[in-house]
Amino acid sequence: HVQAAVLRERRVRAALSPGLRGDRGLLGLLLTAGKKDLVDLPVLNEEELEEQFVRGHGPGGQATNKTSNCVVLKHVPTGIVVKCHQTRSVDQNRKHAREIMREKLDVALKGELSEIIVNKKEAVLKKRDKRKKVNQSLERKRLFKEENKAAENKDTV
Repeated sequence: HVQAAVLRERRVRAALSPGLRGDRGLLGLLLTAGKKDLVDLPVLNEEELEEQFVRGHGPGGQATNKTSNCVVLKHVPTGIVVKCHQTRSVDQNRKHAREIMREKLDVALKGELSEIIVNKKEAVLKKRDKRKKVNQSLERKRLFKEENKAAENKDTV
């Protein structure tokens, strides 16, 4: 999934004319247009971001603990801080951090109307409905078995 997004970004950058290559806003719109889940996320302005690379942590031994591949991204106007250390690659962590930052900014700016919150609520409702259907199905099966046992007991008596 991440590799596809990276390749798509490279293709989009290559397709843009030299005058538009520096325009991150246009590139952001083009990249999010290909994503079906989250369409209306805010575009990040690189001047508003502070980026640091700190040492990693967690499992992985020396490969993660001694390399500075953990990305800390701060959005200066809002004060939102994102820390990303999902992979050993700094480039991938930078991309992940920016995606997370865009999602957090969307939630901070739009609140309850944010696509992320709306999608999360829909997922919770969908899961609840599915659980309800499963429980109803199990109850029907239980009742059916009880009726069959009762019918068998009448036949044997």
